[in-house]
Amino acid sequence: MRLNTHVEAERNFAKWQLEIGHGKHTDETGSIRLPDHFKCTENTIASLVQTIYPGINQQPLPPDAYFAERTILTSRNDDVDDINEEMLKQFPGIEKEFLSADSVKGNGENGNDDLLYPVEYLNSINCSGLPLSRLKLKVGCPVMILRNLNPGEGVCNGSRGIITRMSDRVLEVRLLTGSHAGTTTFIPQLSITPSSTQVPFEFCRRQFPVKVCFAMSINKSQGQSVKYVGLDLRNAVFTHGQLYVAVSRVTSVHNIKAIWDSNLPVPITKNIVYPEVIID
Repeated sequence: MRLNTHVEAERNFAKWQLEIGHGKHTDETGSIRLPDHFKCTENTIASLVQTIYPGINQQPLPPDAYFAERTILTSRNDDVDDINEEMLKQFPGIEKEFLSADSVKGNGENGNDDLLYPVEYLNSINCSGLPLSRLKLKVGCPVMILRNLNPGEGVCNGSRGIITRMSDRVLEVRLLTGSHAGTTTFIPQLSITPSSTQVPFEFCRRQFPVKVCFAMSINKSQGQSVKYVGLDLRNAVFTHGQLYVAVSRVTSVHNIKAIWDSNLPVPITKNIVYPEVIID
């Protein structure tokens, strides 16, 4: 549906995408060979970044459509954070760092929670949907909103935007996609408590509910269509259908590139599909 299937190359790519979702083209070890047109100039993250975000380190700042049309996807949140941090360093402008206020709810039976969970440990907690303790931003950089703040105005979990102004208490963000693209909104700091399945104690982080979004996780990209997609497959996918989600975000066969584990002699990666959960 995302592709222009009136063109034969796009039809073939759409067929290949669907077959990937059904576990085809995958050998007995769960490995699949990537098409030749997925290759970058070099099998490096620097080459992938330059291919998907050409001129990212140059002034003047690119228009909103530049960021709305492209993203890099990877399977692990740690890799997402590493890519975003490195790209933010390359991005022009003055970096500002916002530190969270992390705490443990309640005083504990003996009132010694500060000893059990020191601030340094709380600051290191990084789980899905939780903003970083040390949040680094620049005016003009893309971010993803992590909470449903005003869904009626397009400010919801997964919305992407551009930082236009920053202060210690509020961020000004211009939305990138959806029916409210171009609208300016304000993001306050929030007290965010992760679920008990993520952190086994009552933990609270007060921080801006945003993350830098040059790259995002494959799971977070579900439902989105992007013109240019880069896949960082140095760490392979690890859940059912994850590779299908990754390759089906793009709107043209010509605009998807990938890198893979450099220790492998050929461009292969994992494709995890459990046929028993597929409904034909």
